[in-house]
Amino acid sequence: MRFAKLSLGFALAAGAAAPFAAAGEQASQTGATAFVDVNVVPMDSERVLTGQTVVVRGDRIVAVGPAADVDVPDGARRIDGAGKYLMPGLSEMHGHTPGGFPTDTFREQVMFLYAANGVTTVRGMLGLPGDLELKAKTNTAEIWGPTLYLAGPSFNGNSVTSPSQAADRVWIQKQEGWDHLKIHPGLTVPEYDALAAAAAQAGIRFGGHVPADVGIRHAILMGQETFDHLDGYLEEAGGVRGPMDPAKLEELFALTIGARAWVVPTMVLWEVGVIGLGDPEALAAYPEMRYWPPQGVQGWKDRLQAIQARGNWDVEQARRHASNRTRLLGMMNEAGVGILMGTDSPQMFSVPGFSLHRELAAMADAGMSPYEILASGTRNVGEYFQGYDTFGTVAVGRRADLILTNTNPLEDVANVADRAGVMVRGVWKSEEEIQQGLAELAASFGN
Repeated sequence: MRFAKLSLGFALAAGAAAPFAAAGEQASQTGATAFVDVNVVPMDSERVLTGQTVVVRGDRIVAVGPAADVDVPDGARRIDGAGKYLMPGLSEMHGHTPGGFPTDTFREQVMFLYAANGVTTVRGMLGLPGDLELKAKTNTAEIWGPTLYLAGPSFNGNSVTSPSQAADRVWIQKQEGWDHLKIHPGLTVPEYDALAAAAAQAGIRFGGHVPADVGIRHAILMGQETFDHLDGYLEEAGGVRGPMDPAKLEELFALTIGARAWVVPTMVLWEVGVIGLGDPEALAAYPEMRYWPPQGVQGWKDRLQAIQARGNWDVEQARRHASNRTRLLGMMNEAGVGILMGTDSPQMFSVPGFSLHRELAAMADAGMSPYEILASGTRNVGEYFQGYDTFGTVAVGRRADLILTNTNPLEDVANVADRAGVMVRGVWKSEEEIQQGLAELAASFGN
């Protein structure tokens, strides 16, 4: 089967995206910032450090310790943390930058949506023209948005026609400056193996889907580092249309752990956008849809209605499939498979940033604890990207990506949304500023 690209529902009429100053302005903050007398959720273990002061200078955390022991630098911005909780920023490990828009304005607005929701790192999984330029802006704080690590254009049954061409594309993308390679369906085994061999030689990682001809076992053995959407596991061990085989799953889990590979579940998106569950009208009425172009929301409704109108679509079978995916994630977590947080936004009612909060609830439904869920978007991501930078925990030397919450996220993972503000690469925005920016964005779409 060759690859057919999933429509993201991004098309807009020219001029539909109104200017949005807060998303594109340079946040010029100099000197130090100090979070004073705050409860720190460091995410190096399941604990809370009370009465701490955390000092940030530039894009780094430079001091963490008891408030009585840490001096606040003269002239520093002081943020009162009394009764609040400071945790690392979260990561979207299967995200996208939007294509199909007439200007760069909307792309910068999408970066704001991520950051406004505490998403301070995004692993982009489908390279588009202009992405590397956007990365240069976000990763230097020219605009307020997450640090981007980007895949180039995908390797799939349409873009790859031979093993030699697959290998050549690896080297081209490495030279162009992409951070990793994206695998989509449709590759033959010789094409996939040529890609994997070239990637090993070039020193570039690859992840994404598991082509049907390749299969999950072979992909693990060939060095694929992430299996996004839990792709390949149910196909190998059952669960798409029938019961899962626990023995096969245990074997696959052991292979995954042994290879130090990761899974990126994208539970909510898969249930809606692939399995086809959900009421299109109810999904389109989610509060966060006001921050997405109406034409895009309508496109998502049309796609879901088309899935449900297929002659072979069966709601009961769809529910079994979704239920098995939830059980699979719980089993993976119990077995110790490495999990990375991701939602595949923006598409199919997954508005960037907001979609992550819906994903947190789905992960909880799978039996993951608040700490395990938060680890998948903080310390685990820091481990995954340790060769690039140091972040994902609250500690000296880490990148200053932080969320200040009013309530303890370790007691209820939904408390992540109870924000007092977000810091990205050392640039702070209070919740009042964030809400003002969101209101401007909604107004730009006539919402």
